[in-house]
Amino acid sequence: MDAPRHLVVVGGGMVAQRLVEALRDRDAAGAWRVTVLAEEPRRPYDRVALTSFFAGRNPEDLALGDPALWDDPLVTLVRGDAVTAVDREARTVTAASGRTYAYDHLVLATGSYAWVPPMEGADLPGVFVYRTLDDVAALRGYVQGLQEGRTHPVRGVVLGGGLLGLEAAGALDALGARTTVLQVATHLMSAQVDLGGGEALRRLINRIGIGVRTQATTTRVHEHRRGGVGRVELADGTRLDADVVVVAAGVRPRDELARDAGLPIGPRGGVVVDDTCLSQDPHVSAVGEVACIQGACIGLVAPGYAMAEITADRLLGGAGATFPGADTATKLKLAGVDVASFGDAFGRTPGALEIVWADPVAGVYKKLVLSDDARTLLGGVLVGDAGAYASLRPMLGRELPGDPSAFLLPEGTGGAPDLELPDDAGVCSCNNVSAGQVRHAVTEQGCHDLGAVKACTRAGTSCGSCLPLVKKLMSTELAKLGVTVSTALCEHFALSRAQLYDAVRVAGVRTYTEVVERFGTRAAGRGCDICKPVVASILATTAPGHVLDGERAALQDTNDHVMANLQKDGSYSVVPRIAGGEVTPEGLIVIGEVAREFGLYTKITGGQRIDLFGARIDQLPLIWRRLVDAGFESGHAYGKSLRTVKSCVGSTWCRFGVQDSVALAVMLELRYRGLRSPHKIKLGVSGCARECAEARGKDVGVIATDKGWNLYVGGNGGFTPRHAKLLAEDLDTDTLVRTIDRFLLYYVRTADRLQRTAPWMEEVEGGLEGVRAVVMDDALGICADLDAQMAQHVDEYEDEWRATLDDPEKLRRFASFVNAPDVPDPSLAYVPERGQARPATAAERAAAASGAPVLVAGTTLEVRS
Repeated sequence: MDAPRHLVVVGGGMVAQRLVEALRDRDAAGAWRVTVLAEEPRRPYDRVALTSFFAGRNPEDLALGDPALWDDPLVTLVRGDAVTAVDREARTVTAASGRTYAYDHLVLATGSYAWVPPMEGADLPGVFVYRTLDDVAALRGYVQGLQEGRTHPVRGVVLGGGLLGLEAAGALDALGARTTVLQVATHLMSAQVDLGGGEALRRLINRIGIGVRTQATTTRVHEHRRGGVGRVELADGTRLDADVVVVAAGVRPRDELARDAGLPIGPRGGVVVDDTCLSQDPHVSAVGEVACIQGACIGLVAPGYAMAEITADRLLGGAGATFPGADTATKLKLAGVDVASFGDAFGRTPGALEIVWADPVAGVYKKLVLSDDARTLLGGVLVGDAGAYASLRPMLGRELPGDPSAFLLPEGTGGAPDLELPDDAGVCSCNNVSAGQVRHAVTEQGCHDLGAVKACTRAGTSCGSCLPLVKKLMSTELAKLGVTVSTALCEHFALSRAQLYDAVRVAGVRTYTEVVERFGTRAAGRGCDICKPVVASILATTAPGHVLDGERAALQDTNDHVMANLQKDGSYSVVPRIAGGEVTPEGLIVIGEVAREFGLYTKITGGQRIDLFGARIDQLPLIWRRLVDAGFESGHAYGKSLRTVKSCVGSTWCRFGVQDSVALAVMLELRYRGLRSPHKIKLGVSGCARECAEARGKDVGVIATDKGWNLYVGGNGGFTPRHAKLLAEDLDTDTLVRTIDRFLLYYVRTADRLQRTAPWMEEVEGGLEGVRAVVMDDALGICADLDAQMAQHVDEYEDEWRATLDDPEKLRRFASFVNAPDVPDPSLAYVPERGQARPATAAERAAAASGAPVLVAGTTLEVRS
């Protein structure tokens, strides 16, 4: 047998690992032996998941593929020895150690390096790039060192508002740094999303406490008098205080070896290769970010993996595989911020049509780009709710069934038809896995859980964005086979939400860490955006505590972090509880005085409360203090919990009223205030059959009769309004309250995540009759337990605003500006960004005219008038 030929791979990144893996999987005859020369001192790791290192993930957990690959006798991995020269005539490469390696074929997989824009001070201690595991480890150590002994947060600045820059900002935020992103372009992620999507993304980034400034070019990093970074200077003269600067302004291909070896280089760098990834030299290929293929270098992992597969195929004699073009679909991986872009996201195809759905209050922007007949999907942008990404991306170039706009409506509205993907539709672009391959793994290869499907097909083993779709395909096929389908919450918990709720309640665990240790899977780590808010909601009812206590603060949905609702202009709204809509004249006066003092816009809500709009984050505690001292408390308008109990005036005033609806509404609202649930809950109480409180449009509706109260359940407003259904008639007040107690807790225990009562009623076992049997006839024998749990909730209720005001550590979260964490400088004028919320006052205009700095509400940015 002939000796195997020698393949030398220069570079030890993700694409290099994929190339070696693909080659060894297909080379059963052992035609090639492989030497990988890696500059870094560790095995190839998942650079896409780099930010998870800040969440406590072990570096070894980032290692790619099966470790046994590197024990293969035909594979040699040389770590920590960078290649310094290539001799194409002799077919050798020389490493920094002085060792020389001869090759039959050479693959350059050297990737790219972080580009640092020309500016003074780029070499100061405290300026970091964000590219390798060593980079992020050094950054973490530096920030943690700065935090020791400080009384105010570390101030971080990230240069670059692209994918990597936002992930770097999220990493700094996770370390407790007050962070501002500086983006040269007009909006964030300008290479992936349009201006509308960029604006929605900015609001989401602001919402998690990260400031943003666009069209901002950094010219200098100033040194602090004690050494290290002190501030950042922009081209317009603005200066921002900073303790650490992270440069994520883009990358450049590492093509110096190819240049020195005389290989053709693209106009913007990179080794020029053909569609088989072969350079001008028939013995040299290039893959990944260093390859200039079809005229461009592509900084995404999916095209790099495609190049690796093509190269492996050609080395083994294949002649048909060529590069199909870059799949530029991207998904931001940042807790609390959901962004995805795919296909022709900017609508550049001639005749393309755009359908846009925007909900600034909810922080959602969605756009589909369609052919001129509005049938074929060409691309899309999803910001704030990217749940449809996994299903829509495989449909690129195909006709969408039904009305395309239905795919943009919020989940659960029932408009979008199910997509039956063709077998040839791509599901996992990173690993080139089709829907048919996933189905085949389930039906023909016995893969009956997500882990088995991943292992068999490699789908979802890279960036993971396709996992929801892979799971859906697997579940559909299993159902066809008559196999019980897993209801696991996510890959971090094998239990459904209802099962996890019961497990947590019975075990008596009180923290997220304990929940993960007891019930999480091996991959649980620090969880994800699916399971963390679910666990937070579960703990809120099984082990009540403040939403900002300890690690609970990191689990909450966006608005819960500040106990207020973020608005489209970056300011916040404050909604004090007005139980049953009943308020005293003194209370109204206080609300009016607060609104006047802080310049807030007031609006009577549909739930008979007063919403105060336009508050800055630093004003929230001041507003809460005034309201709490006047007897008000949080209305939980920001939480997945009880919102309001709407009422008419009832028998006290109305000549048609037969029961005191106001008194009952007040009692119910005070009883259920703060009750966390899978989704928001609304109640209504009408004093007669005329139904002025619109009780049948609520999750729980009560309508007075001559004999007592009729109880309706499962009504919802929103995009798909549903009338509540009659659960019981002519109940006395005590029985009514007891039945509502049980209904709400039964829903809290058994509903799926983000499931309103209406769809839950359709899915819960037995439907309406099943619910009636449980809560009224005690069919499951749990009523005593439900009664006790509600009693505990009522006894242990604590107003979140008051508790925050009494805790100095919690109050630290509500400082707008890092250089004025306690009291804003009275010489500064605060005006809403672009004047969207209200016009500037005379004093503000005078301050701006005098040349005083003007601060943008809701961010950490300082600009000049």
